[in-house]
This record gives sequence, structure tokens and C-alpha cells, in this order.
Amino acid sequence: MKLDLQRLQKQSGIIGTSEKIIEVLGMIAQVAPVDISVLITGESGTGKEVMARAIHKHSKRSNSLMVTVNCGAIPEGIIESELFGHKKGSFTGASDNRKGYFEEANKGTIFLDEIGEAPLETQVKLLRVLETGEYMRVGESKVRYTDVRVLAATNKNLIELVKKNQFRQDLYYRLKTVIVHVPPLRDRVEDINPLVERFALEFTRSNEISYRGFMPNAIRIMKQYNWPGNIRELKNFVERIMVFEKGERITVDMVNRELNDVLSDSVPDNYHLPIAVNSSSQQAEIDIILRQLFLLRQDTELIRNLLAIDKDKNVLGIKPIVSNENVQIISSIPDSTMEVTEDGQPLIRDDAIGEIRMKYLEKEAITRTLRYFNNNRRKTARSLGVSERTLYRKIEDYNLEPKIKRNNG
Repeated sequence: MKLDLQRLQKQSGIIGTSEKIIEVLGMIAQVAPVDISVLITGESGTGKEVMARAIHKHSKRSNSLMVTVNCGAIPEGIIESELFGHKKGSFTGASDNRKGYFEEANKGTIFLDEIGEAPLETQVKLLRVLETGEYMRVGESKVRYTDVRVLAATNKNLIELVKKNQFRQDLYYRLKTVIVHVPPLRDRVEDINPLVERFALEFTRSNEISYRGFMPNAIRIMKQYNWPGNIRELKNFVERIMVFEKGERITVDMVNRELNDVLSDSVPDNYHLPIAVNSSSQQAEIDIILRQLFLLRQDTELIRNLLAIDKDKNVLGIKPIVSNENVQIISSIPDSTMEVTEDGQPLIRDDAIGEIRMKYLEKEAITRTLRYFNNNRRKTARSLGVSERTLYRKIEDYNLEPKIKRNNG
């Protein structure tokens, strides 16, 4: 009998109302009561174990144990001992007889997470226990039996592994009786708001931190980020921002600051790359176009300044090389144009030498560059040759935040 989706979602703790997550819930409702193996696929951090627990909780085996095994976390040399147990004295350190996970999970469910990491030799024994329930402890010739339901999960493409002879084809077809695919967070962005609320409430309650919520615009910014770590990354992000912004309502600036830190930590600064990274293809194209327009504007202003000269004095030494009076090409620019001056005067006055400090110069440079780029911090950081994280820290150190907010207003 098919389960009620609302009751299933409430009891399983699966958050979201997007079309894709409703599809997953519908699949779970269909397969949970039927005693068959299920392969759960999806990127890292999408919540595959949560889905496995939901299947077990609403199955006929819900009163028995569910044993979770991370196949990628167990060293190859001992994984068979962990799965099937071992006999005393079968290898160095085997001081007692030991049950394996399949024996512990008898009458219940075993969840084989990261099944794609299991060694080929172990896969042979997994196939046998899936088909017949038979297994042997390491170092023992006695055949044992277990009655378990097998749920498996992977973030890898098992078909590609089969083609590369890194995963057994017969085991793949045995596992994929039913496939439940958990969508990445970027494909269900409408679920970000309820997920954020759940994570924030859970974290602030357990840590006795006041919570005033996220501004709608802050959530909108979060929906534009790709979340490569999916729900796990989102949860960590929410907890992090709760720690740094205790008791404050989370604003766009706060979210931007934290997301910029994430990007600067994961991607080296290289503004000469031909493509934008960590963004959707559409956003990447927009970023490239805007950057090229900005550079074109700079070039245009440079040419206009060079041409805005006294025609009689010809200060910059621009010489026409064709007869057409409307076309002129720059042949040389004196080195004097590269001097650190403004309106013909040095930026540091001679009478200030010996009195001025570096921090005053730095503060002035940041203030004026922010004003030049209309308070766009990313462009300001690039122009000054520092990371955005450093720029944010300097803005706070020099108490420039109120000025920036007034300019934006």
C-alpha cells in the first residue's frame, strides 16, 4: 500500500516542497514497503543516507536494526572482516571471533554507502550474499546465512566504472532493482529557504543563540550560488554565519561576505582565466560580458584623456601618420605620464613626508577606490591587488562601513 507523502515526509525529516523532492518522496513511498534492494544515487552531500533511513523506517523491517557501512572509509585489507566477520586467529590481531555487519543486520537493513569504493574482490562476496544470503567469516569454512535488505548509495557513475572494469557488472544489475536519484541542491533552489530555517533553528536552539532570521534578499543571493557541497555545505554555511553574526538578522552583505570567503578559499585568484568559475553557464557569460565592457570603458577613457590635449602644444607628442584629419595614432607617450600625480601634483605632498603613516595611505587608497568603483567591493579588491576577504577586513579596521552605506543610499 502506498504511503501518505505528508506523513512520510514529516516522519522522515525530509525537507522541501520542490517538484524534484516530491518525486523522490513518491518513489520512496512506493519502494519502502516492498522487500527489494534499492540503489540511491546523487552527488555528495545531497542526503542519500536520509533517504535510506526513510526507506528503512517505512519498511516491514522497521522494528529491526539498520546498519550503515561506509565502504570508502574502511581499508581494503579489513573490509571483508568488517562486513562478514572473522574467526579467532585468522589474522594478526584477531584475538576473538567477531560478527560482521551482515550478521548484525540480520532481519533488518544494511546500508552500503559509497558502494563504488568497494574492492573488486569484496564485490564478488557482496553479490553472493545479495543473491543467496550466504557468506563466510574470514578464516572460516562454515557457510552462514543472513536475512537482510540491502540499500546502497553512490555519488559515482557506476556504469562508467563498469566500463573501466572497476565495478562488477553483475553486482550493478543486482543492486539497481530500483534506483532513487536524489537531486542536487541547485536543481531544487526553492527548498533552500525551508532548509535554512530548519538548520538555523536547530543550531541556535542547541547553542542558545538568538535568531532573527534571514532577509529575503539574502536568501535570494543564496539561491544564485551553485552549492557544490549541496545540503551538507548549506548546513555548514548556515551554522558558520550564525556564529559570526550572533543575534543579527542576516543581510545580503553578510551572505556575500561569507560566500566570497568560500570562493576565495576554494578557487585561486586568477583574473586572466578565459571563463568564470563557480557559477552557472548563464551567469558566467554575463560576468564575462560585464568585465569586457568594463575594460572597454577603461580603454575608451584612456584614449579620450590622451586625445584631450592642446592641439597647438601637442603635449603628448601624438603624431598623425595618415592624411585623414579624423584619424590619429599614438606614436609615443612620455614617461612623465606614469608619475604618481593628480592634476599635475604629487599625491603625497613634500611637506607631509616624515609625518604621514602607511595606514593613512592605505585608508585613503581604499576609500577612493571604493568611490571610483561605486562601492563595488569585488572590483575594488581586484584594482588594489588584494583578496576580497582582506578588503572586508580593512573596511572594518578603518571603520569605512558607515560611509559606504551612506554612499549606496
